[in-house]
Formats: sequence, structure tokens, C-alpha cells
Amino acid sequence: MQKLQFAMASLKRKLFQALADHLYEKEYTIVSGPRQSGKTTLLDQLGGYLKQRAEEVFQLTLEDPSVLARLNQHPENLFDFVVRKAGKRVFVLVDEIQYLDDPSNFLKLIFDKHHSQVKIIATGSSAFYIDRKFRDSLAGRKQLFELYTLDFDEFLIFRTGTGEMQEELDRVRSNEQYRSSKRIELESYFNEYLTFGGYPAVVVAGTVEKKIALLKEITGAFLKRDISESNIHDQDRFYKVLMLLAQQTGSLVNANELSRTIGISTTAIENYLYVLQKCFHIQLLRPFYKNLRKELTKMPKVFFHDLGFRNTLLNQYLPVDQRLDKGMLIENYAYIRLRMLHGNNDLRFWRTADGSEVDFVLSSRQGKGEAIEIKFDETSFNPSKYRRFREYYPDYLFHFRAFHSSTNQTSLIAL
Repeated sequence: MQKLQFAMASLKRKLFQALADHLYEKEYTIVSGPRQSGKTTLLDQLGGYLKQRAEEVFQLTLEDPSVLARLNQHPENLFDFVVRKAGKRVFVLVDEIQYLDDPSNFLKLIFDKHHSQVKIIATGSSAFYIDRKFRDSLAGRKQLFELYTLDFDEFLIFRTGTGEMQEELDRVRSNEQYRSSKRIELESYFNEYLTFGGYPAVVVAGTVEKKIALLKEITGAFLKRDISESNIHDQDRFYKVLMLLAQQTGSLVNANELSRTIGISTTAIENYLYVLQKCFHIQLLRPFYKNLRKELTKMPKVFFHDLGFRNTLLNQYLPVDQRLDKGMLIENYAYIRLRMLHGNNDLRFWRTADGSEVDFVLSSRQGKGEAIEIKFDETSFNPSKYRRFREYYPDYLFHFRAFHSSTNQTSLIAL
């Protein structure tokens, strides 16, 4: 375990540079994301970065009950643990800030009275807690960053310990004519990522057995903590909803249908979906439409933020090309990649009342954008199926990606 921790501590996430750039901004820096995504390691790395720059750094974890109790008594008890220096701003790194009774009040008071002396960089395991306990928007006082599990680029670096394969992936993506001599190796890693996902500890685990054991711990013990801290009382039904969502990845989510299947109210279903999103397990992708009469659907599509988490719920670890749900896997991967590139705000899907659909649509304010269709095999792509979308939206570029492709430039890996 110590070897795994050392390996992860020496590798930087993409988000590291954005956080490092924000350290000297006035606003406090808040990092939120799923459990076990690497927030504590990232916080440690930021502390090391600041110390290298000869800054005054203090680190606190609110999993320490004595620290938590003092800060809950009054925000300014922070200075029991932090030494201020005249004329110099100190940096305070706080892990698991959501454990405070009132984190928004804590940050607001310290900022309003002491921001010239103290810069807080904090992590929070669950956006659900950040949302519910942050009663004040803290506008102008904080910037929120989200850290997900590893994307495929980061996976390659963590998995191999070098940037060589990731650089090869960049060459594949940037040059349509390039024919990589390492394509088979890249696809092998890609299969592994689709199966076991991007939790850092899982990626660097040495054997398949260790990867599965770690994933089961994450989807068991850590999911139970999410349930407990989110005040979910019926754990069994919550799990049933999550299992059903895993089975219908990339499909429409009908709260009424889930309600009938599980035997609980639609209000309870909607609360479960809210918690699952706020704990960074799923994303409900909204539909894209401009003509409500022809493109009538309000139901979202569900995707998982980590495929290893999703596959463990189903206890499915077969190679991708042997799986009945392979189409779901590669569409969910495409969601993860597009979320990383573009964020969730402008990412949609398109579906008409009569069933015509396009997997992903990226829209712009100028009425232009891109449409992307994902298939497991390029031979299953039928251009005529997307004629209606092209007629409705002639200014949208249309792209097609497949997992199995005869050319690099149309490969899903090259997305």
C-alpha cells in the first residue's frame, strides 16, 4: 500500500496547474469530487509546491475530531492551528471541509475578516454536502474546481509511470494520416480503462484481483458513507435504483418507471438521483432541442463518471468485445471524454418523438455546434439515420467515432 501511495504522490493530475495558478488569487480555492479521486494527494502536492516557493503552509484535516470540534465552536479558532505573520499571507490547506457544521459561514467569516492574511485551499468529498451546507453562495470569495477520477490521458500516465503512451495518443489525435505502431498497445490500455475505470489506486494496482478488490471497496464501504451522510434511510432501494441505472447506461431515465419498478414515490426517486449526481457517481444529460413539437422529450440520459464503479455494480469484468453491454461502455467513455473537453453545461443529446437520435450534441451561442455519434463497430454506422438532424441543423458539424475501426482517424480512441 505504501508503494501505491508513493507512486500516486509523484504523479500530477491535469487539474494541478489550474489550481497552482489560482493559489495567488484573492478567492479561496475549493476542490470537490468523488471519494478516492485523489483530492487529498492533490492537496499534499499543492502544499509541497507552496513550500518550494518558501510560503508559510499549514495543513488540517477535518477527519481529526479535535480539529473539527474547535472549528465548529467558532471559525476564528482556526488560529489555534495557524500562525499569522505580519505582512505575509499564509496558506491553509483544509481536507474534508464538508464535515464542518456550517462550512459556508466558516469560509465567509475568515475571508471577510482575514483574507489579506489567510488563503484557504480546501477539499470536499461530496458536492451534495458542499451544496446543502453552503447556504451562502460565497460569490467573490471562492472558486470551485471539480476533480473526477482519471481520464484516459491521465490513466496512461499513472498506468505506465511515464508520458510516452500519452504522447503517442496525442499524435494519433492530432494527425489523421498518422498510423501508430503502438496502436495495439494503446487499444489494450483502452480496454483496461473501459473495464476498471480511473480511480487512481485502482489504476496503479498491480493485478486484476487487486483492482477488483479495490473497486468493490469503493462501491461498498465508500458508497455506504455517501448514503449515510446524505440521509438516505432505505439503503436497499437506493442500491436497486443505482443497479437499474447501471443496466441502462446511455438510455433515457424515466422517474415514473423507476418509481413503479422499485415501489417508491417519484419524489424519492428524484431525491436518489439528486444524491447520486451530487456525490459524483452519475450525470443526467439533458436533451437538446429547438423545435418542441418535433423533438419532444424531457427525460435525461444517464452516464457514470467512472466505468470501473459502474462495472463493479454489475460485477462485469469481461473483455469489452465479449460483453453484451459493450455499446453502453463505449458511449459512456465518449461522455467522459467530452465532459473533460467541454464540461457538462453545453453537452446534450438529441432525440425526436419518433425515436431519431444523435448520441451527443455540443451547442454554441451562435446557433452552431457539433454532433457526435458513437458505435462499437464502424460497420453498424448508417448515415441515413441522421439525415433528419442534418436537415434541422445544417450548421452543425457531424462526427462519427467507433471502437472498432479500420482507420486511426475514426477510432473512438482518437476522440
